[in-house]
Amino acid sequence: MFLANENFPRPSTPLLRAKGYIVKSIQEEYSGISDEEVIQLALDLNLIILTFDSDYGELIFKYAKANPPSVVFFREKGQTPVFAATALISILQNPDVKLLGAFTVVEANSIRQRFYQKG
Repeated sequence: MFLANENFPRPSTPLLRAKGYIVKSIQEEYSGISDEEVIQLALDLNLIILTFDSDYGELIFKYAKANPPSVVFFREKGQTPVFAATALISILQNPDVKLLGAFTVVEANSIRQRFYQKG
């Protein structure tokens, strides 16, 4: 379901797994690959990218990346190493938020989404 980018906090990954989410980790399995390779891996495996790297927005929107993967971009680091996991779990419990087909920006007190045009 998710692909944790190399900069995703290591303690958040096992917390998500403990809650029953499938999380592949760049740190654990693909260390050192490029952003473009992360995007391709997410597309190949149909995974949602979890990242703190703002470059994904640029790669997808500025350079019009064809058939982009879904991305959750955490703009805030939070106070604890599990902030990203707890924020994501909270988002996933909100029936009004759909992550598929979207670039989702998570900030301390808000969530913004931009949906992709599929065609």
